[in-house]
Amino acid sequence: MSDIKIPLVKDTVNDADISSLIEWLKTSPRLTKGPVTIQFEKLWSKFFNVKYSIFVNSGSSANLLMLYSLIISGKLKNKKILVPAISWATDLAPVLQFGLEPILVDCNLDDLSVDINHLKELIKTEEPSALILVSVLGFCPNMKEVVQICKEGGVILLEDNCESLGTEFEGKKLGGFGLMSSFSLYFGHHLSTIEGGVITTDDKEMYDVLKMLRSHGWDRDLDEEKQKELREKCKVDEFNALYKFYIPGFNVRSTDLQAFLGIEQLKKADYVFKIRERNFQIYHKNLKNDFCKQKVREEDFISNFCYPIIHPKKNEIVKALKEGGVEVRPLISGSMGYQPMYTKIYGEKKLLNADIIHEYGMYVPNNQEMSEEDVLYVCDIINKIISE
Repeated sequence: MSDIKIPLVKDTVNDADISSLIEWLKTSPRLTKGPVTIQFEKLWSKFFNVKYSIFVNSGSSANLLMLYSLIISGKLKNKKILVPAISWATDLAPVLQFGLEPILVDCNLDDLSVDINHLKELIKTEEPSALILVSVLGFCPNMKEVVQICKEGGVILLEDNCESLGTEFEGKKLGGFGLMSSFSLYFGHHLSTIEGGVITTDDKEMYDVLKMLRSHGWDRDLDEEKQKELREKCKVDEFNALYKFYIPGFNVRSTDLQAFLGIEQLKKADYVFKIRERNFQIYHKNLKNDFCKQKVREEDFISNFCYPIIHPKKNEIVKALKEGGVEVRPLISGSMGYQPMYTKIYGEKKLLNADIIHEYGMYVPNNQEMSEEDVLYVCDIINKIISE
């Protein structure tokens, strides 16, 4: 195998970010969660045009808290949760960890999110409580249709946007369509705080619950009015409130150090999104994949994470890419219907479109440092194998 010429990802924390961080550290600031976290959350909310944002230690923790907040606030009408078959481990894992029942939804092959017809069928037959909608690799689901279907079926919509930071549906960024939405700021994602995640919501009740769940279940991060309400209800005085826990919380806080990086990252967000969208369009125009190629609505902006290739010559393509120094990975993780954590409980789950991705799917690099020439180089390797 050749040395890697084109990696999947490149760190968005650059020398300028590190220099700014060093200068800030010289002021001996508070490093754990504090005022910089609050500043970052406000900037994030403004950037994504939402009311509230909660900074946590990972996108996975964001998913965990979104789901548990529904449990602890009594919003689930039953234990049934719709989970896309094409998703990530931490979309499915919390459902299993909390003793809920995951119902896998097939994907469509146009944007790789949930298949609308299968979604409608499951909502009708299973009457689930919630849907975790994953926007795969930065592609944009038909949010208008998904929102309407969930509304009509009485299903709570949660958005997992960990791979689609900056993607827009008809001019509106993903992250404001569901009751809550999650984002990842892990190394190699669109923006990075090394480790980190964000939950957004426009719902004040959920915002308060999420803040308590993030930090042990106490009320320290709540506004004075909400603190007063809880303390009067539970007969807690000011002194004892320091160590009073109203709900069974976690400790998934991030730090002000990472929040400082997040503020710096937001300054370059639009640039990073545009480069990823440009690379996506070059891939989309030049790849000659007649077997399965995604469709894109002209009015959507695709802040692509990595570009998907779905083709029966998967093994040959993977071999050629590796020999050409191009990193390549399975398309997320194939279908969750074949993952051991699912199959040991429920057995294998066959789904028409998800099975195609599981067998034939992979993805190739997209990052903010890739040039047009880099993208065309990857396209040439793939096209050569497909045309043989």
